[in-house]
Amino acid sequence: MHFGFDDRTEQLRRDLLAFMDERIRPAERELYQADPRPPVTGWHTHPVMERLKAEARSRGLWNLFRDLPNLAYAPLAEITGHSPALAPEALNCGAPDTGNMGVLDEFGTPEQKERWLRPLLDGTIRSAFAMTEPDVASSDATNITTRIRRDGGDYVLDGRKWFISGAMNPNCAVFVVMGKTDPDAPRHRQQSMVLVPRDTPGVEVVRPMTAFGYRDEWHGGHAEVRFTGARVPAGNLIAGEGEGFAISQARLGPGRIHHCMRLIGMAERGLELMCRRADERVAFGRTLAEQGVVREWIAESRVRIEQARLLVLKTAWLMDTVGNKGAHSEIQAIKIVVPSMAEWVLDKAIQTHGGGGVSQDFPLAELWVGARALRLADGPDEVHRHSLAKRELAAQARSRADRPDPESAR
Repeated sequence: MHFGFDDRTEQLRRDLLAFMDERIRPAERELYQADPRPPVTGWHTHPVMERLKAEARSRGLWNLFRDLPNLAYAPLAEITGHSPALAPEALNCGAPDTGNMGVLDEFGTPEQKERWLRPLLDGTIRSAFAMTEPDVASSDATNITTRIRRDGGDYVLDGRKWFISGAMNPNCAVFVVMGKTDPDAPRHRQQSMVLVPRDTPGVEVVRPMTAFGYRDEWHGGHAEVRFTGARVPAGNLIAGEGEGFAISQARLGPGRIHHCMRLIGMAERGLELMCRRADERVAFGRTLAEQGVVREWIAESRVRIEQARLLVLKTAWLMDTVGNKGAHSEIQAIKIVVPSMAEWVLDKAIQTHGGGGVSQDFPLAELWVGARALRLADGPDEVHRHSLAKRELAAQARSRADRPDPESAR
């Protein structure tokens, strides 16, 4: 494994760091000063976002997730994690659009790509991904109950979704919806995915959803969505009936590592703010930086960030060299490790800031909420631990079957 970055990646890093300093950080100050707790649809339609997009595109910082291998994209996604509410969308590299673009790119028909993928790549529309439901444990995707029923040349949808990323964005033009087309089929062949235009009769965005009281600006705003007799042409089916579960798994792998890349940047920003605060504040005759417990937090934060980054880079390298399936265990491992790491670092940064850490004057509380929420999104910790343990037990069993037991002589 060689984690050195090639010349193109190094140049993109320099360009992106300059963009963050010259455009993103000033835009953050402008938006937070105007409204420290923005309305759900606020920033994504604010003129500053369109200016950021135009500037990023002119600098060649556009659709990087698509144009680069994972190992080259990792340091760039990490940088965008310093400002997760602005930078990913400014580069057209934000969730859930990257995952939806991946689905259309891999599974979409030429007509679906022309109608939806092209404008998504151009950044002229946004999209939403509708899988999670309030009435079932959606950590098991086979539980979903939204019905997708064939009716002549159409599909008709009935069901209720929530925490639907991107749904509150007024630029959201299409939902990628997972539901059941055949409840009697084998467990992992019951589900399908269809493209549902937002303006389809029977599609109702019921309400915005908050996380710890925050209205999600990072992904265009979470929402509860109801489908009541929503009718779409049969040509809006993605891949084929019964392919929904497999498509969801193909989609979630890259999405998980992208989240983890950005989380490392979030943790780095937390550590940066922690060190600055520790140098500036005096308590009991010494700066916080001279206090033993704060130094322990700083040292432990650096260790945890570096460990997490190395595992993410290994995972990215495996995805590039042996494919997503070959990196399945590592994808699960980073999904367990990285959100918890970022949550811990940001918690210590908040503690170092005292009351300011939980206020709107610093980004720490919002960053912490994002890290904590990602311990649930794309599968909760417990599901990934269970699956990873099963894989490890199977691998150990195969290993014992292939060689004499070295412990048997004891």
